[in-house]
Amino acid sequence: MYTETLSPSFSGMTFSQASELCFVKLKLLLLAIEVKPIDGGDTKISINPQSSKMPANTVGFFIAQSAEEVKRAWFYCKACHEDVKDENLIKKCKCKHLANKTGATPATPFSAALSKPLLNIKNSVMAKEENGSKPVMNGRLVPIGPNGLVDETYGGYHISYEVKKLMPTNKPADQQKNGKMEVGIADDQAKDFDFAKTEMKYDSTGMFHWTPARSIEDCILDRNQAAMTVLNGHVVVCLFADPDSPLIGLRNLVMPLRASNFHYHELKHVVIVGAVDYLRREWKTLQNLPKISVLNGSPLSRADLRAVNVNLCDMCVILSAKVPSNDDPTLADKEAILASLNIKAMTFGDIITNIESMGDSKDALNNMGDTTVKRPGPIYGTNVPMITELVNDSNVQFLDQDDDDDPDTELYLTQPFACGTAFAVSVLDSLMSTTYFNQNALTLIRSLITGGATPELEIILAEGAGLRGGYSTPDTLSHRDRCRVGQISLSDGPLATFGEGRKYQDLFVASLRNYGMLCIGLYRLRDAALTTVDATSKRYVITNPPFDFGLLPTDQVYVLLPFERKQSRFSFSETEV
Repeated sequence: MYTETLSPSFSGMTFSQASELCFVKLKLLLLAIEVKPIDGGDTKISINPQSSKMPANTVGFFIAQSAEEVKRAWFYCKACHEDVKDENLIKKCKCKHLANKTGATPATPFSAALSKPLLNIKNSVMAKEENGSKPVMNGRLVPIGPNGLVDETYGGYHISYEVKKLMPTNKPADQQKNGKMEVGIADDQAKDFDFAKTEMKYDSTGMFHWTPARSIEDCILDRNQAAMTVLNGHVVVCLFADPDSPLIGLRNLVMPLRASNFHYHELKHVVIVGAVDYLRREWKTLQNLPKISVLNGSPLSRADLRAVNVNLCDMCVILSAKVPSNDDPTLADKEAILASLNIKAMTFGDIITNIESMGDSKDALNNMGDTTVKRPGPIYGTNVPMITELVNDSNVQFLDQDDDDDPDTELYLTQPFACGTAFAVSVLDSLMSTTYFNQNALTLIRSLITGGATPELEIILAEGAGLRGGYSTPDTLSHRDRCRVGQISLSDGPLATFGEGRKYQDLFVASLRNYGMLCIGLYRLRDAALTTVDATSKRYVITNPPFDFGLLPTDQVYVLLPFERKQSRFSFSETEV
Protein backbone atom coordinates (compact mmCIF):
# COMPACT_ATOMS: atom_id res chain seq x y z
CA MET A 1 0.00 0.00 0.00
CA TYR A 2 1.42 3.36 -1.05
CA THR A 3 0.48 7.04 -1.01
CA GLU A 4 1.20 9.55 -3.74
CA THR A 5 0.06 13.05 -4.67
CA LEU A 6 -2.21 13.01 -7.69
CA SER A 7 -1.12 15.12 -10.65
CA PRO A 8 -3.01 18.32 -11.57
CA SER A 9 -4.70 16.39 -14.40
CA PHE A 10 -6.92 14.77 -11.73
CA SER A 11 -8.11 18.14 -10.40
CA GLY A 12 -11.88 18.52 -10.68
CA MET A 13 -12.54 14.81 -11.21
CA THR A 14 -14.84 12.76 -8.99
CA PHE A 15 -13.24 9.87 -7.14
CA SER A 16 -14.93 7.36 -9.46
CA GLN A 17 -13.50 9.06 -12.53
CA ALA A 18 -10.02 9.23 -10.99
CA SER A 19 -10.14 5.59 -9.86
CA GLU A 20 -11.23 4.43 -13.32
CA LEU A 21 -8.45 6.43 -14.98
CA CYS A 22 -5.86 5.01 -12.57
CA PHE A 23 -6.97 1.43 -13.17
CA VAL A 24 -7.50 1.53 -16.94
CA LYS A 25 -4.69 3.90 -17.92
CA LEU A 26 -2.10 3.65 -15.15
CA LYS A 27 -2.82 0.08 -13.98
CA LEU A 28 -3.11 1.26 -10.37
CA LEU A 29 -5.84 0.62 -7.78
CA LEU A 30 -6.86 3.89 -6.10
CA LEU A 31 -8.65 3.06 -2.81
CA ALA A 32 -9.01 6.37 -1.01
CA ILE A 33 -8.00 10.02 -0.91
CA GLU A 34 -7.00 12.47 1.79
CA VAL A 35 -9.72 15.08 2.37
CA LYS A 36 -9.05 18.47 3.94
CA PRO A 37 -12.05 20.03 5.73
CA ILE A 38 -13.16 23.49 4.63
CA ASP A 39 -12.81 24.80 8.20
CA GLY A 40 -9.11 23.95 8.18
CA GLY A 41 -9.30 21.07 10.64
CA ASP A 42 -7.29 17.87 10.55
CA THR A 43 -7.29 15.93 7.31
CA LYS A 44 -9.17 12.64 7.15
CA ILE A 45 -9.04 9.64 4.85
CA SER A 46 -12.12 9.09 2.73
CA ILE A 47 -12.52 5.60 1.21
CA ASN A 48 -14.37 5.46 -2.12
CA PRO A 49 -16.13 8.82 -1.58
CA GLN A 50 -19.12 9.63 -3.75
CA SER A 51 -19.79 12.77 -5.84
CA SER A 52 -17.07 15.03 -4.45
CA LYS A 53 -14.67 16.85 -6.77
CA MET A 54 -10.99 16.50 -6.00
CA PRO A 55 -8.92 19.64 -5.51
CA ALA A 56 -5.38 20.02 -6.77
CA ASN A 57 -2.58 18.14 -4.99
CA THR A 58 -4.92 15.54 -3.50
CA VAL A 59 -3.09 12.63 -1.86
CA GLY A 60 -4.24 9.18 -3.02
CA PHE A 61 -3.89 5.75 -1.43
CA PHE A 62 -2.95 2.95 -3.82
CA ILE A 63 -2.42 -0.79 -3.93
CA ALA A 64 0.49 -1.54 -6.24
CA GLN A 65 3.58 -3.72 -6.62
CA SER A 66 6.09 -0.95 -5.98
CA ALA A 67 6.48 2.74 -5.19
CA GLU A 68 7.86 3.20 -8.69
CA GLU A 69 4.53 2.18 -10.22
CA VAL A 70 2.63 4.63 -8.02
CA LYS A 71 4.77 7.50 -9.38
CA ARG A 72 2.67 7.29 -12.55
CA ALA A 73 -0.17 8.99 -10.68
CA TRP A 74 2.06 12.04 -10.14
CA PHE A 75 3.65 12.01 -13.59
CA TYR A 76 0.40 11.57 -15.52
CA CYS A 77 -0.28 14.53 -17.79
CA LYS A 78 -3.43 14.60 -19.88
CA ALA A 79 -1.80 16.68 -22.61
CA CYS A 80 1.19 14.38 -22.99
CA HIS A 81 -0.03 10.91 -21.97
CA GLU A 82 -3.66 10.73 -23.07
CA ASP A 83 -2.79 8.62 -26.13
CA VAL A 84 -0.08 6.52 -24.48
CA LYS A 85 -1.11 2.85 -24.40
CA ASP A 86 1.80 1.38 -22.41
CA GLU A 87 1.64 2.44 -18.76
CA ASN A 88 5.40 1.95 -18.41
CA LEU A 89 5.95 4.89 -20.79
CA ILE A 90 4.20 7.32 -18.46
CA LYS A 91 7.21 9.20 -17.15
CA LYS A 92 7.85 12.77 -16.09
CA CYS A 93 6.96 14.75 -19.20
CA LYS A 94 9.29 17.36 -20.70
CA CYS A 95 6.60 20.00 -21.06
CA LYS A 96 6.21 22.40 -18.17
CA HIS A 97 2.58 21.49 -17.69
CA LEU A 98 3.01 20.12 -14.17
CA ALA A 99 5.38 22.80 -12.97
CA ASN A 100 3.31 25.66 -14.34
CA LYS A 101 0.09 24.36 -12.88
CA THR A 102 1.24 23.59 -9.36
CA GLY A 103 4.73 24.92 -8.86
CA ALA A 104 5.20 22.13 -6.33
CA THR A 105 6.79 18.73 -5.97
CA PRO A 106 5.14 15.67 -4.48
CA ALA A 107 5.29 15.82 -0.71
CA THR A 108 7.00 13.01 1.12
CA PRO A 109 5.90 12.07 4.65
CA PHE A 110 9.16 13.51 6.01
CA SER A 111 8.86 16.84 4.21
CA ALA A 112 5.21 17.12 5.18
CA ALA A 113 6.03 16.47 8.83
CA LEU A 114 8.90 18.95 8.69
CA SER A 115 6.76 21.71 7.23
CA LYS A 116 3.80 21.22 9.57
CA PRO A 117 5.24 23.04 12.62
CA LEU A 118 6.30 25.91 10.35
CA LEU A 119 2.81 26.13 8.93
CA ASN A 120 1.31 26.14 12.44
CA ILE A 121 3.59 29.03 13.45
CA LYS A 122 2.75 30.91 10.27
CA ASN A 123 -1.00 30.35 10.76
CA SER A 124 -0.82 31.49 14.38
CA VAL A 125 1.02 34.70 13.45
CA MET A 126 -1.40 35.46 10.60
CA ALA A 127 -4.40 34.76 12.80
CA LYS A 128 -3.14 37.20 15.43
CA GLU A 129 -2.66 39.90 12.82
CA GLU A 130 -6.10 39.37 11.30
CA ASN A 131 -8.02 39.14 14.56
CA GLY A 132 -6.23 41.83 16.49
CA SER A 133 -6.58 41.22 20.21
CA LYS A 134 -8.59 38.02 19.85
CA PRO A 135 -6.73 35.12 21.53
CA VAL A 136 -5.44 32.37 19.26
CA MET A 137 -4.24 28.89 20.11
CA ASN A 138 -2.75 26.48 17.59
CA GLY A 139 -3.90 28.61 14.73
CA ARG A 140 -7.53 28.70 15.93
CA LEU A 141 -9.63 31.31 17.69
CA VAL A 142 -10.16 30.50 21.35
CA PRO A 143 -13.84 30.88 22.39
CA ILE A 144 -14.67 33.76 24.73
CA GLY A 145 -17.04 33.12 27.61
CA PRO A 146 -19.94 35.43 28.59
CA ASN A 147 -17.78 37.05 31.27
CA GLY A 148 -15.23 38.11 28.68
CA LEU A 149 -12.70 35.52 29.81
CA VAL A 150 -11.26 32.77 27.69
CA ASP A 151 -13.41 29.64 27.79
CA GLU A 152 -10.73 27.13 28.71
CA THR A 153 -13.03 24.12 28.46
CA TYR A 154 -12.40 24.08 24.72
CA GLY A 155 -8.77 25.18 24.77
CA GLY A 156 -8.76 25.79 21.05
CA TYR A 157 -8.74 22.06 20.37
CA HIS A 158 -11.55 20.20 18.67
CA ILE A 159 -10.60 17.02 20.50
CA SER A 160 -11.03 18.73 23.86
CA TYR A 161 -14.59 19.44 22.90
CA GLU A 162 -15.12 15.72 22.43
CA VAL A 163 -13.76 15.08 25.94
CA LYS A 164 -16.40 17.53 27.19
CA LYS A 165 -19.04 15.08 25.98
CA LEU A 166 -17.84 12.64 28.63
CA MET A 167 -18.68 15.07 31.42
CA PRO A 168 -22.11 15.16 33.09
CA THR A 169 -24.41 18.04 32.34
CA ASN A 170 -24.12 21.16 34.42
CA LYS A 171 -27.27 22.83 33.15
CA PRO A 172 -29.68 23.98 35.88
CA ALA A 173 -33.24 22.65 35.87
CA ASP A 174 -34.69 26.05 34.99
CA GLN A 175 -33.20 25.79 31.50
CA GLN A 176 -35.83 23.26 30.50
CA LYS A 177 -38.19 25.02 28.12
CA ASN A 178 -41.36 23.86 26.39
CA GLY A 179 -40.75 20.24 27.33
CA LYS A 180 -37.33 20.33 25.70
CA MET A 181 -34.14 20.51 27.66
CA GLU A 182 -30.67 21.64 26.85
CA VAL A 183 -28.08 19.14 28.00
CA GLY A 184 -24.43 19.47 28.79
CA ILE A 185 -23.29 17.08 26.08
CA ALA A 186 -23.27 18.42 22.54
CA ASP A 187 -25.24 21.52 23.55
CA ASP A 188 -25.11 22.99 20.06
CA GLN A 189 -26.81 19.90 18.65
CA ALA A 190 -29.42 19.43 21.38
CA LYS A 191 -31.71 22.42 20.99
CA ASP A 192 -34.13 21.07 18.38
CA PHE A 193 -34.77 17.64 19.85
CA ASP A 194 -37.51 16.27 22.04
CA PHE A 195 -35.37 13.94 24.11
CA ALA A 196 -38.32 12.27 25.83
CA LYS A 197 -39.51 10.90 22.49
CA THR A 198 -36.12 10.27 20.86
CA GLU A 199 -34.58 6.82 21.02
CA MET A 200 -30.82 6.43 21.05
CA LYS A 201 -29.84 3.90 18.38
CA TYR A 202 -26.18 4.84 17.85
CA ASP A 203 -23.25 5.75 20.06
CA SER A 204 -22.34 9.38 20.65
CA THR A 205 -20.07 9.44 17.60
CA GLY A 206 -22.68 7.94 15.24
CA MET A 207 -20.15 5.30 14.12
CA PHE A 208 -21.68 2.21 15.74
CA HIS A 209 -25.05 0.74 16.65
CA TRP A 210 -25.80 1.07 20.36
CA THR A 211 -28.30 -0.33 22.83
CA PRO A 212 -28.93 0.39 26.54
CA ALA A 213 -26.73 -1.70 28.81
CA ARG A 214 -27.96 -5.24 29.47
CA SER A 215 -26.81 -7.62 32.18
CA ILE A 216 -25.04 -10.73 31.01
CA GLU A 217 -27.77 -12.84 32.64
CA ASP A 218 -30.27 -11.44 30.12
CA CYS A 219 -28.08 -12.65 27.25
CA ILE A 220 -27.16 -16.13 28.52
CA LEU A 221 -28.74 -19.05 26.69
CA ASP A 222 -28.72 -22.65 27.82
CA ARG A 223 -28.42 -25.42 25.27
CA ASN A 224 -32.19 -25.86 24.84
CA GLN A 225 -32.85 -22.14 24.44
CA ALA A 226 -30.09 -21.88 21.84
CA ALA A 227 -31.57 -24.77 19.86
CA MET A 228 -35.04 -23.19 19.97
CA THR A 229 -33.87 -19.82 18.64
CA VAL A 230 -32.94 -21.46 15.30
CA LEU A 231 -29.87 -19.33 14.67
CA ASN A 232 -29.05 -18.78 11.01
CA GLY A 233 -26.57 -16.52 9.17
CA HIS A 234 -24.91 -15.60 12.46
CA VAL A 235 -21.35 -15.42 13.82
CA VAL A 236 -20.18 -18.07 16.30
CA VAL A 237 -17.24 -17.16 18.55
CA CYS A 238 -15.63 -20.24 20.14
CA LEU A 239 -13.64 -18.93 23.11
CA PHE A 240 -11.24 -20.90 25.29
CA ALA A 241 -10.56 -19.11 28.58
CA ASP A 242 -10.03 -19.76 32.27
CA PRO A 243 -11.80 -17.55 34.82
CA ASP A 244 -8.52 -15.72 35.50
CA SER A 245 -7.24 -15.56 31.91
CA PRO A 246 -6.09 -12.10 30.70
CA LEU A 247 -8.71 -10.10 28.85
CA ILE A 248 -8.31 -10.22 25.07
CA GLY A 249 -10.74 -7.40 24.24
CA LEU A 250 -13.74 -9.06 22.59
CA ARG A 251 -15.17 -5.60 21.95
CA ASN A 252 -12.58 -5.13 19.21
CA LEU A 253 -13.98 -8.21 17.47
CA VAL A 254 -17.67 -7.33 17.83
CA MET A 255 -17.57 -3.56 17.21
CA PRO A 256 -16.77 -3.78 13.47
CA LEU A 257 -19.80 -6.05 13.10
CA ARG A 258 -21.92 -3.26 14.65
CA ALA A 259 -20.74 -0.42 12.41
CA SER A 260 -23.51 2.10 11.69
CA ASN A 261 -23.06 1.85 7.93
CA PHE A 262 -24.93 -1.45 8.24
CA HIS A 263 -28.70 -1.27 8.58
CA TYR A 264 -29.96 -2.78 11.84
CA HIS A 265 -31.57 -5.78 10.15
CA GLU A 266 -28.24 -6.53 8.43
CA LEU A 267 -26.37 -6.95 11.72
CA LYS A 268 -25.32 -10.55 12.21
CA HIS A 269 -26.18 -12.08 15.56
CA VAL A 270 -23.03 -12.92 17.56
CA VAL A 271 -23.13 -16.03 19.75
CA ILE A 272 -20.19 -16.56 22.11
CA VAL A 273 -19.59 -20.15 23.24
CA GLY A 274 -17.36 -20.22 26.30
CA ALA A 275 -17.02 -19.92 30.06
CA VAL A 276 -19.41 -17.34 31.52
CA ASP A 277 -17.08 -16.64 34.46
CA TYR A 278 -14.51 -15.21 32.05
CA LEU A 279 -17.11 -13.37 29.94
CA ARG A 280 -18.44 -11.56 33.00
CA ARG A 281 -15.11 -9.74 33.14
CA GLU A 282 -15.35 -8.82 29.43
CA TRP A 283 -19.05 -7.94 29.55
CA LYS A 284 -18.64 -4.29 30.55
CA THR A 285 -17.23 -3.57 27.10
CA LEU A 286 -19.92 -5.61 25.33
CA GLN A 287 -23.09 -4.65 27.22
CA ASN A 288 -24.02 -1.76 24.87
CA LEU A 289 -23.62 -3.70 21.61
CA PRO A 290 -26.86 -5.21 20.25
CA LYS A 291 -27.58 -8.78 19.15
CA ILE A 292 -25.13 -10.67 21.38
CA SER A 293 -25.89 -13.99 23.09
CA VAL A 294 -23.75 -16.18 25.34
CA LEU A 295 -23.86 -19.97 25.62
CA ASN A 296 -22.18 -21.20 28.78
CA GLY A 297 -20.45 -24.24 27.35
CA SER A 298 -17.34 -25.59 25.71
CA PRO A 299 -16.23 -25.06 22.10
CA LEU A 300 -15.15 -28.73 22.14
CA SER A 301 -18.68 -29.93 22.94
CA ARG A 302 -20.47 -31.06 19.81
CA ALA A 303 -23.80 -30.72 21.60
CA ASP A 304 -23.09 -27.02 22.25
CA LEU A 305 -21.93 -26.50 18.67
CA ARG A 306 -25.09 -28.14 17.29
CA ALA A 307 -27.24 -26.06 19.66
CA VAL A 308 -25.90 -22.83 18.13
CA ASN A 309 -26.21 -24.25 14.60
CA VAL A 310 -22.54 -23.90 13.76
CA ASN A 311 -23.27 -25.39 10.32
CA LEU A 312 -25.62 -22.49 9.50
CA CYS A 313 -23.30 -19.69 10.65
CA ASP A 314 -21.72 -17.17 8.30
CA MET A 315 -18.44 -17.44 10.20
CA CYS A 316 -17.03 -19.41 13.11
CA VAL A 317 -14.16 -17.68 14.92
CA ILE A 318 -11.95 -19.78 17.21
CA LEU A 319 -9.99 -17.82 19.84
CA SER A 320 -8.06 -18.58 23.00
CA ALA A 321 -7.41 -16.31 25.95
CA LYS A 322 -5.32 -18.85 27.82
CA VAL A 323 -1.68 -18.08 28.53
CA PRO A 324 0.47 -20.56 26.56
CA SER A 325 2.97 -22.63 28.47
CA ASN A 326 6.66 -22.06 27.88
CA ASP A 327 7.42 -25.76 27.90
CA ASP A 328 6.47 -26.55 24.31
CA PRO A 329 5.39 -23.82 21.86
CA THR A 330 3.70 -26.44 19.69
CA LEU A 331 1.12 -26.98 22.44
CA ALA A 332 0.24 -23.27 22.62
CA ASP A 333 -2.60 -23.71 20.10
CA LYS A 334 -3.81 -27.17 21.09
CA GLU A 335 -7.35 -26.12 22.09
CA ALA A 336 -7.89 -23.95 19.01
CA ILE A 337 -6.58 -26.68 16.67
CA LEU A 338 -8.65 -29.39 18.36
CA ALA A 339 -11.79 -27.25 18.10
CA SER A 340 -11.13 -26.62 14.43
CA LEU A 341 -10.56 -30.31 13.67
CA ASN A 342 -13.58 -31.26 15.78
CA ILE A 343 -15.91 -29.06 13.72
CA LYS A 344 -14.44 -30.34 10.46
CA ALA A 345 -15.10 -33.92 11.57
CA MET A 346 -18.80 -33.25 12.29
CA THR A 347 -21.65 -34.15 9.96
CA PHE A 348 -25.00 -32.41 9.88
CA GLY A 349 -28.43 -33.53 8.75
CA ASP A 350 -30.84 -31.25 6.91
CA ILE A 351 -32.33 -29.61 9.98
CA ILE A 352 -34.05 -26.90 7.95
CA THR A 353 -36.91 -29.25 7.11
CA ASN A 354 -37.56 -29.81 10.81
CA ILE A 355 -37.64 -26.14 11.82
CA GLU A 356 -41.34 -25.71 11.08
CA SER A 357 -42.27 -28.49 13.51
CA MET A 358 -40.72 -26.67 16.50
CA GLY A 359 -43.50 -25.15 18.51
CA ASP A 360 -41.84 -22.02 19.92
CA SER A 361 -39.35 -21.40 17.14
CA LYS A 362 -41.44 -18.74 15.39
CA ASP A 363 -41.33 -16.37 18.36
CA ALA A 364 -37.63 -16.97 18.75
CA LEU A 365 -37.02 -16.21 15.11
CA ASN A 366 -38.82 -12.91 15.37
CA ASN A 367 -36.39 -11.85 18.09
CA MET A 368 -33.25 -12.63 16.09
CA GLY A 369 -33.31 -9.77 13.59
CA ASP A 370 -32.86 -10.87 9.98
CA THR A 371 -32.20 -14.55 10.71
CA THR A 372 -35.58 -15.57 9.32
CA VAL A 373 -33.99 -16.02 5.90
CA LYS A 374 -33.53 -19.76 5.90
CA ARG A 375 -30.87 -21.40 3.83
CA PRO A 376 -29.55 -24.94 3.76
CA GLY A 377 -26.26 -25.43 5.55
CA PRO A 378 -23.34 -27.68 4.66
CA ILE A 379 -23.65 -31.36 5.47
CA TYR A 380 -19.97 -31.74 6.33
CA GLY A 381 -18.03 -29.71 8.88
CA THR A 382 -15.20 -29.19 6.42
CA ASN A 383 -17.47 -26.74 4.58
CA VAL A 384 -18.26 -24.61 7.65
CA PRO A 385 -16.69 -21.12 7.19
CA MET A 386 -14.10 -20.86 9.91
CA ILE A 387 -11.05 -18.87 11.00
CA THR A 388 -8.66 -19.97 13.74
CA GLU A 389 -6.25 -17.73 15.62
CA LEU A 390 -2.80 -19.20 16.15
CA VAL A 391 -0.05 -18.14 18.52
CA ASN A 392 2.66 -20.17 16.81
CA ASP A 393 2.95 -19.84 13.01
CA SER A 394 4.28 -23.36 12.51
CA ASN A 395 1.10 -24.86 13.95
CA VAL A 396 -0.75 -23.93 10.76
CA GLN A 397 0.36 -27.34 9.38
CA PHE A 398 -2.10 -29.09 11.75
CA LEU A 399 -5.22 -27.23 10.63
CA ASP A 400 -5.71 -28.91 7.25
CA GLN A 401 -5.47 -32.68 7.10
CA ASP A 402 -5.56 -32.65 3.28
CA ASP A 403 -2.97 -29.87 2.98
CA ASP A 404 0.26 -30.96 1.31
CA ASP A 405 2.26 -27.86 2.27
CA ASP A 406 5.77 -28.41 3.56
CA PRO A 407 5.95 -27.87 7.36
CA ASP A 408 8.71 -25.29 6.85
CA THR A 409 6.61 -23.18 4.46
CA GLU A 410 6.17 -19.53 5.44
CA LEU A 411 2.75 -18.78 6.94
CA TYR A 412 1.67 -16.45 4.14
CA LEU A 413 2.36 -19.19 1.56
CA THR A 414 0.31 -21.90 3.28
CA GLN A 415 -3.11 -22.96 2.11
CA PRO A 416 -5.02 -22.12 5.37
CA PHE A 417 -3.68 -18.56 5.31
CA ALA A 418 -4.41 -18.08 1.59
CA CYS A 419 -7.93 -19.44 2.11
CA GLY A 420 -8.53 -17.20 5.13
CA THR A 421 -8.99 -20.04 7.64
CA ALA A 422 -5.92 -19.22 9.77
CA PHE A 423 -4.67 -16.01 11.36
CA ALA A 424 -1.53 -15.44 13.41
CA VAL A 425 -0.48 -12.40 15.39
CA SER A 426 2.79 -12.34 13.47
CA VAL A 427 0.82 -11.20 10.41
CA LEU A 428 0.57 -7.81 12.08
CA ASP A 429 4.35 -7.49 12.19
CA SER A 430 4.42 -6.41 8.55
CA LEU A 431 2.28 -3.43 9.52
CA MET A 432 5.16 -2.07 11.56
CA SER A 433 7.38 -1.48 8.55
CA THR A 434 4.42 -0.24 6.49
CA THR A 435 3.52 2.25 9.18
CA TYR A 436 7.13 3.38 9.59
CA PHE A 437 7.38 4.39 5.94
CA ASN A 438 3.75 5.49 5.57
CA GLN A 439 1.93 6.52 8.73
CA ASN A 440 -1.37 7.03 6.91
CA ALA A 441 -1.49 3.43 5.69
CA LEU A 442 -2.33 2.21 9.20
CA THR A 443 -5.23 4.66 9.42
CA LEU A 444 -6.64 3.37 6.15
CA ILE A 445 -6.26 -0.28 7.16
CA ARG A 446 -7.90 0.40 10.51
CA SER A 447 -10.82 2.12 8.82
CA LEU A 448 -11.36 -0.92 6.58
CA ILE A 449 -11.02 -3.44 9.41
CA THR A 450 -12.86 -1.66 12.23
CA GLY A 451 -15.60 -0.11 10.12
CA GLY A 452 -14.44 3.43 10.91
CA ALA A 453 -12.49 5.42 13.45
CA THR A 454 -12.73 9.04 14.55
CA PRO A 455 -10.59 11.14 16.93
CA GLU A 456 -13.68 11.52 19.13
CA LEU A 457 -14.14 7.76 19.46
CA GLU A 458 -10.44 7.27 20.14
CA ILE A 459 -10.46 9.72 23.03
CA ILE A 460 -13.65 8.24 24.51
CA LEU A 461 -12.24 4.71 24.50
CA ALA A 462 -8.86 5.92 25.76
CA GLU A 463 -10.59 7.58 28.74
CA GLY A 464 -12.19 4.23 29.56
CA ALA A 465 -15.70 5.60 29.25
CA GLY A 466 -16.84 2.91 26.80
CA LEU A 467 -19.50 3.42 24.18
CA ARG A 468 -22.01 6.07 25.20
CA GLY A 469 -25.41 6.43 23.63
CA GLY A 470 -26.09 9.55 21.59
CA TYR A 471 -29.10 11.22 20.04
CA SER A 472 -29.34 11.14 16.28
CA THR A 473 -28.42 14.55 14.88
CA PRO A 474 -27.67 15.44 11.27
CA ASP A 475 -23.99 15.53 12.21
CA THR A 476 -23.87 12.05 13.79
CA LEU A 477 -26.12 10.51 11.13
CA SER A 478 -23.77 11.79 8.44
CA HIS A 479 -21.13 9.43 9.87
CA ARG A 480 -23.20 6.49 8.62
CA ASP A 481 -22.48 7.61 5.08
CA ARG A 482 -19.23 5.68 4.63
CA CYS A 483 -18.38 2.69 2.53
CA ARG A 484 -18.09 -0.89 3.70
CA VAL A 485 -16.53 -4.08 2.42
CA GLY A 486 -18.84 -6.64 0.82
CA GLN A 487 -18.80 -9.79 -1.26
CA ILE A 488 -20.90 -9.98 -4.41
CA SER A 489 -21.46 -13.20 -6.33
CA LEU A 490 -21.11 -13.40 -10.09
CA SER A 491 -23.45 -16.41 -10.26
CA ASP A 492 -26.57 -14.24 -10.15
CA GLY A 493 -27.70 -10.63 -9.87
CA PRO A 494 -26.87 -7.58 -12.01
CA LEU A 495 -23.21 -8.60 -12.42
CA ALA A 496 -23.86 -12.20 -13.45
CA THR A 497 -23.06 -11.52 -17.12
CA PHE A 498 -19.45 -10.75 -16.19
CA GLY A 499 -18.93 -14.29 -14.90
CA GLU A 500 -19.36 -15.68 -18.41
CA GLY A 501 -15.78 -15.32 -19.58
CA ARG A 502 -15.52 -11.51 -19.34
CA LYS A 503 -12.38 -9.72 -18.16
CA TYR A 504 -11.76 -8.15 -14.74
CA GLN A 505 -11.39 -4.67 -16.25
CA ASP A 506 -14.93 -4.87 -17.70
CA LEU A 507 -16.29 -5.72 -14.24
CA PHE A 508 -14.24 -2.99 -12.57
CA VAL A 509 -15.41 -0.21 -14.90
CA ALA A 510 -19.08 -1.29 -14.98
CA SER A 511 -19.30 -1.62 -11.17
CA LEU A 512 -17.76 1.80 -10.67
CA ARG A 513 -19.85 3.60 -13.29
CA ASN A 514 -23.22 1.99 -12.62
CA TYR A 515 -23.20 1.30 -8.89
CA GLY A 516 -20.33 3.31 -7.38
CA MET A 517 -18.73 0.07 -6.18
CA LEU A 518 -14.95 -0.21 -6.16
CA CYS A 519 -13.71 -3.76 -6.88
CA ILE A 520 -10.61 -4.67 -4.88
CA GLY A 521 -10.24 -8.41 -5.48
CA LEU A 522 -11.72 -11.84 -6.19
CA TYR A 523 -12.63 -14.77 -3.95
CA ARG A 524 -12.15 -17.83 -6.17
CA LEU A 525 -12.78 -21.53 -5.65
CA ARG A 526 -9.53 -23.43 -5.26
CA ASP A 527 -10.79 -26.23 -7.50
CA ALA A 528 -12.85 -24.08 -9.87
CA ALA A 529 -11.75 -26.16 -12.86
CA LEU A 530 -12.86 -29.45 -11.28
CA THR A 531 -16.42 -30.74 -11.56
CA THR A 532 -15.87 -34.06 -9.81
CA VAL A 533 -16.72 -35.04 -6.25
CA ASP A 534 -13.09 -34.32 -5.33
CA ALA A 535 -13.65 -30.58 -5.79
CA THR A 536 -13.48 -28.64 -2.53
CA SER A 537 -15.46 -25.59 -1.45
CA LYS A 538 -12.29 -23.81 -0.31
CA ARG A 539 -11.67 -20.37 -1.76
CA TYR A 540 -8.64 -18.11 -1.88
CA VAL A 541 -8.23 -14.35 -2.28
CA ILE A 542 -6.76 -12.65 -5.36
CA THR A 543 -6.11 -9.01 -4.49
CA ASN A 544 -6.21 -6.52 -7.37
CA PRO A 545 -6.05 -8.99 -10.31
CA PRO A 546 -4.57 -7.86 -13.66
CA PHE A 547 -6.93 -5.95 -15.95
CA ASP A 548 -7.14 -8.84 -18.44
CA PHE A 549 -7.79 -11.51 -15.77
CA GLY A 550 -10.58 -13.92 -16.81
CA LEU A 551 -13.70 -14.24 -14.61
CA LEU A 552 -15.70 -17.36 -13.69
CA PRO A 553 -19.40 -17.71 -12.74
CA THR A 554 -18.38 -19.15 -9.35
CA ASP A 555 -16.23 -16.12 -8.47
CA GLN A 556 -17.16 -13.75 -5.68
CA VAL A 557 -15.96 -10.15 -5.80
CA TYR A 558 -14.69 -8.06 -2.88
CA VAL A 559 -16.03 -4.53 -3.30
CA LEU A 560 -16.09 -1.25 -1.39
CA LEU A 561 -19.81 -0.47 -1.28
CA PRO A 562 -21.15 3.05 -0.84
CA PHE A 563 -23.70 3.46 1.93
CA GLU A 564 -27.28 2.98 0.76
CA ARG A 565 -30.17 4.25 2.84
CA LYS A 566 -32.48 1.71 1.22
CA GLN A 567 -32.10 -2.05 0.79
CA SER A 568 -29.23 -2.98 -1.51
CA ARG A 569 -29.93 -4.18 -5.02
CA PHE A 570 -27.49 -7.02 -4.56
CA SER A 571 -27.59 -10.32 -2.78
CA PHE A 572 -24.31 -10.40 -0.93
CA SER A 573 -22.82 -11.04 2.47
CA GLU A 574 -21.20 -7.97 4.01
CA THR A 575 -17.98 -8.64 5.82
CA GLU A 576 -15.38 -6.50 7.47
CA VAL A 577 -12.00 -7.39 6.16
